[in-house]
Amino acid sequence: MAELPAGTVTFLFTDVEGSTKLLNELGDAYADVLDEHRRLLREAFAKHGGVEVDTQGDAFFVAFARAKDALAAAADARDALGSGPVRVRMGLHTGEPLLTPQGYVGIDVHRAERIAAVGRGGQILVSQSTCDLVGGDGLRDLGQHRLKDLTAPERIYQLGEAEFPPLKSLSRGNLPVAGSPLIGRERELAELQDLLRDGTRLVTITGAGGSGKTRLAMQVSAELVDDFRDGAFFVPLAPVQDAALVGSTIAQHTGVRAVEDLHDAEAVVLLDNFEHLLSAAGELSSLLSVAPRLKLLVTSRTRLQVSGEHEFVLDPFAEAEAVQFFLERARAVRREVRFEPAVTDICRRLDGLPLALELAASRVKVLDPLLLLERLGRSLPVLTAGSRDAPERQRTLRATLEWSYALLDQRLQQAFRRLAVFRGSFSLEAAESVADADLDDVAGLVDWNLLKPVGDGRFLMLETIREYAAELLDASGEIGAVRDRHLDFLLAFAEEAEPQLTGPDQREWYGRLRTEQDNIREALAYACDAGDGERALMLAGTIWRFWWNRGDTSESAYWYERAFAVGDEASPKARARAVLGLAHVDESRGDAASARRRFEEAARLLGLTGETRWRIVALVHLIGSMHDAGETERAERLTEEALSLAAESGDLRATSLIKLNESWRLLDGDADLDSVRALSEEGLAGLRAIGDFYGIASGLDQLAAVSLRSGDVEGACGNLRESIELSRSIGDTQSLVHALGLAAAAAFARGEPVRSGMLWEAHDALCRALGLDTWLQPWLEELRTAARAAEGRNAATDAELDLDAATELALEAVAT
Repeated sequence: MAELPAGTVTFLFTDVEGSTKLLNELGDAYADVLDEHRRLLREAFAKHGGVEVDTQGDAFFVAFARAKDALAAAADARDALGSGPVRVRMGLHTGEPLLTPQGYVGIDVHRAERIAAVGRGGQILVSQSTCDLVGGDGLRDLGQHRLKDLTAPERIYQLGEAEFPPLKSLSRGNLPVAGSPLIGRERELAELQDLLRDGTRLVTITGAGGSGKTRLAMQVSAELVDDFRDGAFFVPLAPVQDAALVGSTIAQHTGVRAVEDLHDAEAVVLLDNFEHLLSAAGELSSLLSVAPRLKLLVTSRTRLQVSGEHEFVLDPFAEAEAVQFFLERARAVRREVRFEPAVTDICRRLDGLPLALELAASRVKVLDPLLLLERLGRSLPVLTAGSRDAPERQRTLRATLEWSYALLDQRLQQAFRRLAVFRGSFSLEAAESVADADLDDVAGLVDWNLLKPVGDGRFLMLETIREYAAELLDASGEIGAVRDRHLDFLLAFAEEAEPQLTGPDQREWYGRLRTEQDNIREALAYACDAGDGERALMLAGTIWRFWWNRGDTSESAYWYERAFAVGDEASPKARARAVLGLAHVDESRGDAASARRRFEEAARLLGLTGETRWRIVALVHLIGSMHDAGETERAERLTEEALSLAAESGDLRATSLIKLNESWRLLDGDADLDSVRALSEEGLAGLRAIGDFYGIASGLDQLAAVSLRSGDVEGACGNLRESIELSRSIGDTQSLVHALGLAAAAAFARGEPVRSGMLWEAHDALCRALGLDTWLQPWLEELRTAARAAEGRNAATDAELDLDAATELALEAVAT
């Protein structure tokens, strides 16, 4: 065998498309056809200096010292096969792999193989790095594609102008980007795929922390994407601390309103880090019972102990895989690292645990492998660290973490412990305020692979590492002070965000609140567990609008219940805000009597605390409740009071909303429509002046309703288009759901009863799923009845739509 090229190498992978089908068609003749295919390819590769690295079945792995030679060989091989029965796909990629006695090591090998895998028979695909070397002549840019190795997208080119079906790249679901391809685990990967393809519906991958469960599960999910109509979804559960929130978290990451909406889904759902939520395991069995085409892949440190579960125990790396993994990670921080016997000894010393190997590999930046091995030998007790009844590899991991922690200076040790207070990601500002960790501290921990940057200036501590850091924090005696600062930081953040949710920057602030949701949950849990009703009620009450607009009625009700349970001695200000938030929950659910009582209590308390803007909000909603209850005179007095307060405080938003609410009430009566329209336009103008997207959308909905009642259907559609786009831009679920009713009415007025019926079905189903009242005026109820009668219960309306699909249908219904 010729010597394998080193340095910059171009890899060529080939694979026969539809080989099983071809075997069935050709029968005994298949062997001869395959032999001829191999002969032709080997001749083409040898002609251009290719060195055959490996051959498995009908696939080739060939290395070339020059990219132009590799491309020429691929073209000759394709031409030699011609129009024969064998259709071969080929992929080329150039890199600088590590050449070891066992062969090539590095992500470039995996990248070339993945590029070939997304192609079609007769197609030659080329990576960006290869294109850069050979030039663009004859290459067609196919754009960027996510490959199933889950790393960053790759720009792919095709040799020649022939037309092929779309590449088989990763497109469905929400699987996150991985830092590098999966190393090793071929056997485990194949076994898990077979399990899920062959009828097993719940597979739990168990193993010690740091054994690579998550990365393997992500790869299994990626490999199965094409087998399931709806793809694969990743649900991170590490930040979720309350089992009661598992269902809503699954719904959030799979893009449905409630887990019950997955009843018709055909997908793989990966639930990552379930071990601390075992009391919710029964919900998975319930989910599978109502969703017959759903498969669940779970990672946990222990099995779930539910019916139908198949436990898959993940062992440490085999030695060859551990060496490959270590070298891959080490070369990421020090390019010139090469294989030497000390590397094998390091892998043995760390029992082949992926996390332990990754942490050790990061130190190659400052320690050669031999020096690293000596340090490991002095610092790590031999399988004796940690609890004696813990699994051996878990004790080894603990020792590795203890070793890494011991090598940090005192300042970094303090930062490492304190940063464990965060759930999910955190900003540098949060690290500074809560943990007294500055940029140098955070950068130092990133260098040690104890923190990971996740974009947008935020950082994440992996859960396995965070648990160890949390134990250190607990033992340090400062956990109470750190958690207090964490709660105070989130409370201050909520205070800063709250007024921004009605201003021109609300898109940004809704996004920031979504990003901090896990930390808000953690802060609320701490306040409730500590009996700190003051801060629990204050935090829950301050972010009421975020929950309300997003339709998170169940979660907000959960936190209000917990906060009020410990809030008997809370201040009037904290209680007032929380009462106002809980009143919105009642209003959303259609409990008018309870909502009215709470709005009245909130208005009274806010009058005592002097929070005028908040009090006006309570009064605005109370006015509507009074009108609904028939207390017209009192509603009018409250309106005068609210308008007076708004004028005195310069609250243009409140004045505008009062006008809109009044026009909405008049629309349900016999008022002159021109007067109602004028009042609506006044309110809308005020809201446009301050840039309140939520308010503008409400005003546009109101004008659309006036137009529908006056027969101006096209005018109504124009207003609804803008309203729906605005609500969608800030994630205002509640407004979107209610806009569906107006869009349904507009579709019916346009002579489209089937589309109208579908929108009404979606509106009603989403209201039920979110626990929202329908809030339909009598004239809209009449239109709904007429639409359903006219479309004759068409079968097309039987399919339930999620919010995204219903929103798109609504936009189609009101399109120009």
